[in-house]
Amino acid sequence: MQEEVENRTVNLAISTGKISARLIMKAALKGMAMMKHKLTVGKNQKPVGKQTIKELIGQNQGVSNIDIAKTDLHGFEKYARKYGVDYAITKDRSVMPPKYLVFFKARDADAMTAAFNAYSAEILTKSGRPSVLKALHKMAEVVKGIPAKVVSREKQRQQSR
Repeated sequence: MQEEVENRTVNLAISTGKISARLIMKAALKGMAMMKHKLTVGKNQKPVGKQTIKELIGQNQGVSNIDIAKTDLHGFEKYARKYGVDYAITKDRSVMPPKYLVFFKARDADAMTAAFNAYSAEILTKSGRPSVLKALHKMAEVVKGIPAKVVSREKQRQQSR
């Protein structure tokens, strides 16, 4: 009985070893094919979206720029991606406070102005909204001014036998 169990255990280990070796080979072949595809296709594709100035100028389509004074660049990048603009952001540290320049392709000028207008509209709507924190602080001051109830409970212990 014991030998039979041991034989089944060994057979099970061998068969799963073969399956995992096959899976590893398939995964390795698929990975190599993907790397080869990435090398051949990656050279021919142009970068899209956020990129360096060198990549942007290297596309030989002319470059324009817009000055952004605010430091909320993440909000602007959201709209640039939405409108499909190829852009590069640099920080000009020669002036105080530092200003940010957004470089983009000249052919993307209409899309860039649309993205910039949408970004500006979002900033204006955010600035027009009342601050929730200020309202919360005002309410906290009002609550502090309300007199508290005085609760007095006298506990009496009685022993009854």
